Amino acid sequence: MGIFDGLPISRDKSYLREELSRIDESWAAARFDSLPHVVHILTSKDREGDVQILKEQSDIIEEVVDEVVHAYHGGFNKAIQNYSQILRLFSESAQDIGVLKVDLAEAKNLLGARNKQLHQLWYRSVTLRHIISLLDQIEGIAKVPGRIEKLIAEKQFYAAVQLHVQSSLMLEREGLQTVGALQDVRSELTKLRGVLFYKVLEDLHSHLYNKGEYSSVVSSINEIDDAMPTTTAFAFSMNNSQPLSRRTRLLKGDNQLGTYGAGDRFYRPSSVDGGSSFDGHDEDGAMDVQDDATSDGYTTMRVNGGDTVSRDGKIVSRQIPTWLSDSTPDEFVEAMRKSDAPLHVKYLQTMIECLCMLGKVAAAGAIISQRLRPTIHEIISTKIKAQADHVNSSRPGIGQAASTMLTGLHYLKGRLESHQLPKQKRQNGITLAGTLLAVSPVSPVMSPSGTAQTAAKELLDSILDTVVRIFENHIIVGELLELKSSQQVDLNTPKVMAADINWNPDSDASHDTGGYTLGFSLTVLQSECQQLICEILRATPEAASADAAVQTARLANKAPSKDKRSEDGLTFAFRFTDATIPIPNQGADLIRQGWSRRGPNVLQEGYGTAAVLPEQGIYLAASVYRPVVQFTDKVASMLPEKFSQLGNDGLLTFVENFVKDHFLPTMFVDYRKGVQQAISSPAAFRPRAHAAASYTPSIEKGRPVLQGLLAIDLLAKEVLGWAQAMPKFAGDLINYVQTFLERTYERCRTSYMEAVLEKQSYMLIGRHDVENLMRLDPASACFRNSLDQGIRETSASDAENIEVEMELSDILLNLRPIKQENLIRDDNKLILLASLSDSLEYVAESIERLGKSSMKDQDQLEEKRSQKPLHHYRTSSAPPKDLASFAEEYRKLSIDCLKVLRIEMQLETIFHMQEMTSREYLDDQDAEEPDDFVISLTSQITRRDEEMAPFVAGEKRNYIFGGICSIAANAFMKALVDIKSINLFGVQQICRNSIALEQALAAISSIDNEAIQLRLDRVRTYYELLNMPFEALLAFIAEHEHLFISAEYTNLLKVQVPGREIPSDAEDRVAEVFPR
Repeated sequence: MGIFDGLPISRDKSYLREELSRIDESWAAARFDSLPHVVHILTSKDREGDVQILKEQSDIIEEVVDEVVHAYHGGFNKAIQNYSQILRLFSESAQDIGVLKVDLAEAKNLLGARNKQLHQLWYRSVTLRHIISLLDQIEGIAKVPGRIEKLIAEKQFYAAVQLHVQSSLMLEREGLQTVGALQDVRSELTKLRGVLFYKVLEDLHSHLYNKGEYSSVVSSINEIDDAMPTTTAFAFSMNNSQPLSRRTRLLKGDNQLGTYGAGDRFYRPSSVDGGSSFDGHDEDGAMDVQDDATSDGYTTMRVNGGDTVSRDGKIVSRQIPTWLSDSTPDEFVEAMRKSDAPLHVKYLQTMIECLCMLGKVAAAGAIISQRLRPTIHEIISTKIKAQADHVNSSRPGIGQAASTMLTGLHYLKGRLESHQLPKQKRQNGITLAGTLLAVSPVSPVMSPSGTAQTAAKELLDSILDTVVRIFENHIIVGELLELKSSQQVDLNTPKVMAADINWNPDSDASHDTGGYTLGFSLTVLQSECQQLICEILRATPEAASADAAVQTARLANKAPSKDKRSEDGLTFAFRFTDATIPIPNQGADLIRQGWSRRGPNVLQEGYGTAAVLPEQGIYLAASVYRPVVQFTDKVASMLPEKFSQLGNDGLLTFVENFVKDHFLPTMFVDYRKGVQQAISSPAAFRPRAHAAASYTPSIEKGRPVLQGLLAIDLLAKEVLGWAQAMPKFAGDLINYVQTFLERTYERCRTSYMEAVLEKQSYMLIGRHDVENLMRLDPASACFRNSLDQGIRETSASDAENIEVEMELSDILLNLRPIKQENLIRDDNKLILLASLSDSLEYVAESIERLGKSSMKDQDQLEEKRSQKPLHHYRTSSAPPKDLASFAEEYRKLSIDCLKVLRIEMQLETIFHMQEMTSREYLDDQDAEEPDDFVISLTSQITRRDEEMAPFVAGEKRNYIFGGICSIAANAFMKALVDIKSINLFGVQQICRNSIALEQALAAISSIDNEAIQLRLDRVRTYYELLNMPFEALLAFIAEHEHLFISAEYTNLLKVQVPGREIPSDAEDRVAEVFPR
């Protein structure tokens, strides 16, 4: 019976539930029908039993009812009592209301009689309350000057400005304007306005140049070394806003700060715009700074607590900066709390807001403009002085007093001693450093890799990095001042101004900012950097381009113009001796205030770079170029879009013009003089007098390269070193190198012609047939590494090689008789040709390496440009003729020298051996010594080999002297035709001659002794056949028909040999041996 489940039955009567469950559900039906139960009992066999069961169920139900009544009895009683109470209270209230109505009616009658007196009392009470309020305000205002001074002392400038503005507005209220006791307070507040202005401006100035407590450099001092932070400016909410910078656009959205009031859309002095995306260092929050902002405008921070997480999952500080801790909460303070900008950006924003609330935006801009140049000059000078003190203190053995009195000459001497080129002492007593020092227009310190270049680059990198940091702050302050100048409110005559400002990017904004603009600040910064560079380069005012003077005059004297792009553009004024501050006409109000166009305390002295740099001069332009390029790219990436198309490479343009108009011409003249000196010196093309005993391929170990060519190689490397430092001008510098190489080549050609002019060997190598045969000669394999020489690469057969040698020998032997005046008899000229050949080969190899290196650098530069195009696109002029072609010309001349030497030695051999044809070999005794002409030839070969050995490599010596054996063997064979008669001793004499020649050639270490022996053994075998009888000779021919040709065998029969009988048909019988 589910309907009885909710009955309140106690646990001790739980059996009642079970009993109830046994009762049929039909008893509990809504419409109970008793007839079935009556019929059931009447028809039942056990009527008494069924009746008894019904009684028991009736008892159970009664008992359940009793339990339920008992359980609800107390509640019923309480409800009855509460109802009785309610009835009683209603009755009493009705009685009290009746009495109250009676009392109110009586009070109405009484008050109506005294209405006028009550009104007078109420008005008096209101007047007294107003008087008390005014007295409280007067008492509070009287304490304001002291409170403001206290806040100023605690550097709570925003709170002080808030209090000053509120107090000034309060004094303008009706009722307080006529209070005479407040005149002193008004005077104090007026003075404090000026004090506040100068205090805020001074603190802004310190932070503008990263000298303040919250500057970016100071806040990151405990972070990742001294890496330059990427700062971002902040966005402003306006209807038609000016184009904002890259770092400004990052902060659109969450970091926008309200410029207007909550509902009236009118400007309120306490509200301010701002926001940024850089993180700072908070004293309370122990915030850690990450130097670089992320691409979407958010940065990473680590905080101890109280911060939130930005949309990209990075922690963002939500703490009130310490300098706003005493400020009254307003829109600006709330914006600063929510902003995720770095501390230095927040602080700069706070200072600009203070100036805006004080109504001093234009005055602040004017003072910042006036102090910009001397401040930058002082910062650069101080940095250089600190670096000089560090350098002097780090040098051992020099005290403080001595280091301050150290002159530039002594300092330069020390740098030269410690940073000289490596002294690579060569075996002949000459150093590379000495060679370069003798011809180079610059000292080792000023060379492309010298210490002066390194020091200048490091110095300029450091200073330009500092300038970039400062310019970042100027971008922030400049954009803020331009925005606030359009919202300036004169606090002395308070009035509301519309907040919807229609901003025109070309509007004349410098008037409202006192002449201060981003273009002006960038101009001054670059001008100071340009003056520093001029001091480093020792440049005179005439060294600057003509554009500089024009731009300076335009900045200083231009008339008002509607073309604001020409005025706000990044015009670049250079300053050498004139310290005039170029203040545009927009800042004419400063002139009216009595300010001079020449800034006070303008520094006319230099920067003191001589104390840091080992040497100064025009050649430091190479180390200046790359830092200026990097500086220009950084500035271009930071500039707002408003200035992106107005030109921002004034400093780079100056450096490039200086390099193009002054440095490159000066370098060309200086190095041309060095080249001329190197190649015109008497010792330039004079072989070393005390060369090493053997050849060494290493220049450091004594390779005897001619002094002139060695000097040219070093000069070319040095000039290409300048090209690597200035990639844009690499084409011009390579052209210089090509000009120097061309002049040197002409001088080498002249020296070569002086040695070979009108000599037979020179004329022979110019013949087309001889040239082709020499190219096919297997000995020319040593030239296969040469370019475009056409050397046969495929290995030819021995028969082809012998045929080439025989053809060349026949051409040379047909020149007999060789006259002595057609030969180079001066050994010094031969040594010069050998040394010139090796030196030309050395220069050619060096040129090839330099050409490949320059091409590789150019390819890398082009690849870098294609991957990451810069704001400034710079292309290097392509050289019309590459260095490889010069290397080829040098190598060709080197090979010509070797060819002349090879032909000369072969002609010398023919000249000596042609005496064989003019004598008879009918000696009467055994030969003990070779012939005089052989002795002369062998001694000449030995002497020339010893003299040339230090100047040419082994394979080149093999080429020079390797042709002697083949021409001598051929001469021996062909001389037999001209010998009239010969006997046994004559044959021995000729064999003795061949042995002597073999010994002389075998003494040359680079020549193949086995090949020499085979060739001359063949000669001796040929002449020994003269000692054989005809029949024995015939048998030898039959067995060795291929050892000699038919004509050579026939020549053996024509020579008269005493005691040998030759039949009349001898030639026919010999001819029968050879196949037809």
